[in-house]
Amino acid sequence: MRRLRILVLMHPDFMPPDSSDGYTAQEINNWKTEYDVVSTLRAAGHDVRALGAQEEIKPVREAIEEFKPHVVFTLLEEFHNNVAFDQHIASYLELMKVPYTGCNPRGLILARGKDLSKTLVHHRRIAVPAFAVFPMRRKVRRPKHLPLPLIVKSLNMDGSAGISQASIVDTDEKLAERVAFIHDRSETAAIAEQFIEGRELYVGVIGNNRLRVLPVWELKFGSMGGRRSRHIATEKAKHDTDYQEKVGIVDGPAKDLSPEVTARIQRAAKRIYRALGLDGYARIDFRLTADGTPYFIEANPNPEIAKSQEFATAAQHAGLKYPDLLQRILTLGISRAKAGVSLG
Repeated sequence: MRRLRILVLMHPDFMPPDSSDGYTAQEINNWKTEYDVVSTLRAAGHDVRALGAQEEIKPVREAIEEFKPHVVFTLLEEFHNNVAFDQHIASYLELMKVPYTGCNPRGLILARGKDLSKTLVHHRRIAVPAFAVFPMRRKVRRPKHLPLPLIVKSLNMDGSAGISQASIVDTDEKLAERVAFIHDRSETAAIAEQFIEGRELYVGVIGNNRLRVLPVWELKFGSMGGRRSRHIATEKAKHDTDYQEKVGIVDGPAKDLSPEVTARIQRAAKRIYRALGLDGYARIDFRLTADGTPYFIEANPNPEIAKSQEFATAAQHAGLKYPDLLQRILTLGISRAKAGVSLG
């Protein structure tokens, strides 16, 4: 393996320290992905430079011109504090003719809009929840085809942003209240989806043309919320380490799935990945009903890849160790650039 110059782009607030010693679990949780990626690539012998970028593109250009990276490992999930701008970073790197990791611009756009991605996936004959979009500054009227209960989310923000138990609504009044909450908090349109009662499953996919599907992974909710609580991946459940430990929220291999259901989910993940024009690596999220039907919920290109996150642990379970996973991601970015392929 040759030694590479790797520029790692990240949010300035998540620039990791040289060591995690002395930090609390919640503090480490904020920059664990950045720390794991930078430290692992350095341990593998690469020349790694971390760069925080958020407000201006000039520092990125200057780093490229001065450092001349073989590849940019991008961990940016937003720019100018706008998640819709992450595709512009990928586009800029393509304009600069610099190989970069993760998904191409078109795939980022298609995956982000939960309405568009569900529409495209539905045309591939994969089950999706019924849904309706509620633009900002419009009166909320639930379509007749959309039965209650519903779960209300931001149309294009990820990471479970704005999702809590109150996101599940069972009356039109609560629907209007929650849509207004999403509008005010995220300043985006809201999407209300048919609530799918079932298991929360994640499937990692790696590749550009030839795809590797990782084992089906499950988010297990422990004693979350008691009997009256719906088991959903709330913002607190996803990001509050103290809460996770308190109620026993863990992720791991999805057990008690028949070989037929497992194969069906993994086939669906590959079809969704291709339908949305994804490459590099992505995580496809499903809800699995009691009758064995996997419903597509959303696609997450460039998901978190900290050692402890489900994508990396699923890869480890499949025999792909963490340093090898990062090397594979680097190789995919470099090979895409060499092939001269841009889906942006």
